[in-house]
Amino acid sequence: MTILDRYVVKEILKCFVIVLTVVLGLYIIVEFFNKADNFTEAGLSISRLIRYLQLKLPQIMVQITPIGILLAVLVAFGLMNKHNEILALKSGGVSVLFLMRAALAIAVFLSITLFLLSEVVVPITISKANKIWFSEVKKKPVLATRQKNIWIKGHRAIYYIKYFNPQNQSVSGVTLNYFDRAFKLSKRIDATSGVYQKGKWVFSDIMEQVLDKESETYVVSIYPQQTIKLDVLLEDLKRVFTKSEEMNVAELFSYIREVESEGYDATTFRVDLHARFAFPVLTVIVCIIGIGIAVKRKGREGLSVSIAYGAVMVFLYWVLHSFCLSLGYGGLLPPIVAAWISNIIFSCYAVLNLINAE
Repeated sequence: MTILDRYVVKEILKCFVIVLTVVLGLYIIVEFFNKADNFTEAGLSISRLIRYLQLKLPQIMVQITPIGILLAVLVAFGLMNKHNEILALKSGGVSVLFLMRAALAIAVFLSITLFLLSEVVVPITISKANKIWFSEVKKKPVLATRQKNIWIKGHRAIYYIKYFNPQNQSVSGVTLNYFDRAFKLSKRIDATSGVYQKGKWVFSDIMEQVLDKESETYVVSIYPQQTIKLDVLLEDLKRVFTKSEEMNVAELFSYIREVESEGYDATTFRVDLHARFAFPVLTVIVCIIGIGIAVKRKGREGLSVSIAYGAVMVFLYWVLHSFCLSLGYGGLLPPIVAAWISNIIFSCYAVLNLINAE
């Protein structure tokens, strides 16, 4: 590593640590005051809130690292440009491509770190954080396993849903068990499928078994369709559904194979699987974008202009990426295209911007 490389690495890492510390500090402060009332109303102590914030930190670090490296590169190279250091290096025969290799090495290292963090640490910590928030704070009755089986405890009832599809708000393989005061099964309803319409659940292909107290036998009835009132909101099922962040790549891939082998649609999970690989690459892309922006800007335009320009790029990427993922979830784009198209577009922009800067 040359003296120049060490200098660039030192400046970028210094700015990156400052940016990351500031953003994480702001997040903790805002989240603390936003969630304090919820924890207090639930009868939980402040230490429990602090534990919840600690468990959320790894996920937040994964999400803000691309922004952090972009700002760090903009500040580091922007200051060098402002002080005419880049001009002096160019005059000495140092190209922008040679100058950026240290920054790219940091970006690649952070990209790998992000992937490993989202694979090893985040699934564990976010699962525990969600458990604290939904079970202890919100006191939600919904429980689920990662094998798509959803169990719901209602008032004297236990509901089982084999699979939930949030795209068309439908469920499959439904069993509703109702109990009396002695916790004896008084009624059981089995339905092939169900759909949430206008605030109500409409089930199809129903078999109902009702306990006859006199004969102690169950009377069986068959219905093609029936509207049944459940103390389960669609939001509860959607909350259970968003479990891909709690699984690593191997578990997510296994889950997809199992869901599809049983004839269910796993498009949403396939999109999330490809996005798991696409997101860490963003760190390298924004690093190149940041170098191109910082090197091109003239000293008189100020560092704030470069930072604002970079913030706009991040915002545009986030909007495009979210839009493409939504198209993927809806089946309008193939999962791999939905996850990677934003990266491809911004990679082309980053290369063109860098060539122009050179």
